[in-house]
Amino acid sequence: RTPMGGRACVKMAAAAWASGFLNALLHTANTFSIPLCQGNTVEQFFCEIPQILKLSCSDSYLREVGLLVFSGCLSFGCFIFIVLSYVQIFTAVLRIPSEQGRHKAFSMCLPHLAMVSLFLSTGMFAYLKPPSISSPALDLVVAVLYTVVP
Repeated sequence: RTPMGGRACVKMAAAAWASGFLNALLHTANTFSIPLCQGNTVEQFFCEIPQILKLSCSDSYLREVGLLVFSGCLSFGCFIFIVLSYVQIFTAVLRIPSEQGRHKAFSMCLPHLAMVSLFLSTGMFAYLKPPSISSPALDLVVAVLYTVVP
């Protein structure tokens, strides 16, 4: 096997940047088009989409739900790509003949894997949790876990 070439790396980076930009652009445009009738005070330290949707007084929130589904599909695609990448990385690491080499390689990969897992699990919990268990304190803790900690 050969290492990943520069062209493939550039293509993957461009795809990541483009999909992230498109996702942010769609959410931003939609958020600014939602009429707010319950004031403009958000019970968080930053404007998060579910908190803004609570202030909406129209049915335009259904567009945002559609965008959240789009984001979920995009995130799932990224998740699958990350899992497949880690399978290849772990397969390559397990082929390293020395114990010290394997240990060094795993010590580089595992912290990243832990942060990706923390980010994805708390992000999914924030957006997919039932409204019945929603509270401002819980929303704040989850938001900090998936934005500040990773």
